[in-house]
Amino acid sequence: MQVLSIIILSVLACITYGVIHDQITARICVEYFTIGHPRVVPSVDPTVLACVWGVIATWWVGAILGIPLAVVSRAGCRPPRDMSSLVRPISILFAGTAILAVAAGVVGYVAASNGWVILVGPLAQRVPVEKHVAFIVDLWAHVASYFGGFAGGIFLIVRVWRERGRSEKEK
Repeated sequence: MQVLSIIILSVLACITYGVIHDQITARICVEYFTIGHPRVVPSVDPTVLACVWGVIATWWVGAILGIPLAVVSRAGCRPPRDMSSLVRPISILFAGTAILAVAAGVVGYVAASNGWVILVGPLAQRVPVEKHVAFIVDLWAHVASYFGGFAGGIFLIVRVWRERGRSEKEK
């Protein structure tokens, strides 16, 4: 049961992060969701889009990270970790990911505002010119969130495994 609770925690944490993240980015540039993504709901409302895409784009990340996290938390003869012991580390992971997303959005804003990066191809034609910078801000923030989530998730998985090994040696 603990394995399943860890996986559920990971999925719900990712979804929560995704919805909050998308609530912000949908307000920066709703076109990121209406033009840059397939239409999945008949709405252009930023709140609706953020909720829908916050779930669609993150549940699977939670599963990909949650399954190995559950395994390294419970498998083997090392002292097991339970779900409640992972709430704080997962919260820290997402706080760090959020900081990375904000930083990437700021860098994207500076780069796009100065013309160092631009939209090209069909997106450049479909996104209104006055929204190009905002679109790039959202894009950079989203890419940074995925990177931060995956890299931080791998770090957390390794850390939990190592901490369980240290706990075993202390016995």
